[in-house]
This record gives sequence, C-alpha cells and structure tokens, in this order.
Amino acid sequence: MKGIKIFTSLAALLFAMSISMHIMAQVPNMGTSKTGDAEKAAVDKMNIDTKASSVNWKAEKVTGEHVGTINIKSGELVIQGGTLNGGNIVINMTSIICTDIADAGTNAKLIGHLKSEDFFSVEKNETATFVISNVKVLSAKKVMITGNMTIKGISNEQSFEAITGIVGGKMSISGAMKIDRTKYKVVYGSGSVFDDLGDKMIYDEFTLDFKLMTS
Repeated sequence: MKGIKIFTSLAALLFAMSISMHIMAQVPNMGTSKTGDAEKAAVDKMNIDTKASSVNWKAEKVTGEHVGTINIKSGELVIQGGTLNGGNIVINMTSIICTDIADAGTNAKLIGHLKSEDFFSVEKNETATFVISNVKVLSAKKVMITGNMTIKGISNEQSFEAITGIVGGKMSISGAMKIDRTKYKVVYGSGSVFDDLGDKMIYDEFTLDFKLMTS
C-alpha cells in the first residue's frame, strides 16, 4: 500500500508539471523575464529653444582678448531615460558679434575680419554644426560629450564636460568647449603656423561657453 501511495503521488506531480508546461507554452513570454523591456527607456527628441539658449565666445591674443556672442539657428537633444543621449546644434555664423569693443567702427572692423576669408569665411559657410556621437555619464549631473564639430566644411572630433539637468520637463546643458582653430584651417595670426608674429600673435584655441535649454 505504501508503494502504491508513493507511485500515485509521483504520477500526480508529473501530471501537474505537464499541465503547467503546456500552459506556459501557450502564453507568449510567460515564464520569461521582462526586465530587458523595462530597461529600454523611451527616447524623446526635444528641440532647442534658440531664444532661451546662448553661446558666448572668447578668443585670446598676446595683447589681450575679445569676447562676444553667436546665435543658435536650430538643434535638438535626444533624451533617453532622463539622460542626454545625442543631438545636434546648428550655429548661425552670420550672427557673430563682439561685446567688448565700445567703438562702433573698431567693432565693425573686427567682426568683418572674423567673417572674412582670414577666419571663418562666413559668406561661404553661414553655419557651423556640432553632432553628438557619444555621451558618457560622469556623475549624477555631469557628462562627457563627444561629437563632430564642422566649421568651414571641415569636421573634427571634440570632447568636453557639461552639466545637465531637467526642470519642468525641459533639459538644460551648460559647459565650455575649447576649439583649436587651426584644425579648421583658420590660421591667421597663429604662432604655430607663422614665425615672428610678436605681439600680433593670436592663440590657436578659442572657447565657446554655452547654455542650452529645450523648448
């Protein structure tokens, strides 16, 4: 009798297992983890608010420096899971202005020179672009952004640290990018290209200090 009870219990267990496996086979994804799907956060594309965003530039020379602003024409940021994941920025090179020279004539002369063939050839290259290729999270708010900067039709990889945040459903990014102008064939007054410039030398690197806000 004891043997019959053991056999009966074993048969019942095997029967229950076969029913369970049959049900699992009939229901898609039953018995499998959905963790992978949950981790695939939604991707949002947010347009950059060109009026709420700003780009300041600074260029230094042996005898001092010049500063000014330049406008963003358009752009978007790609957000995934609340974190910056990509994007692009189009800069309007025709909008460049200088804010440190009070005299109108001297100011206009500098801007005309910056727009000329000696520098950014703005008539032929009205925009510059930056396309994000990689974002590395460094801390809760700090990231390392890498992307391709295109100036005068020449592209080079640039990397820089930035601070990101989301307030009221809008993303903000702030940071500073140092650019070696000689990599874009902007060599006027460069001490690394020309000799004996003396106090007329202009340093190769200039800085873009930016604050971006999505709309």
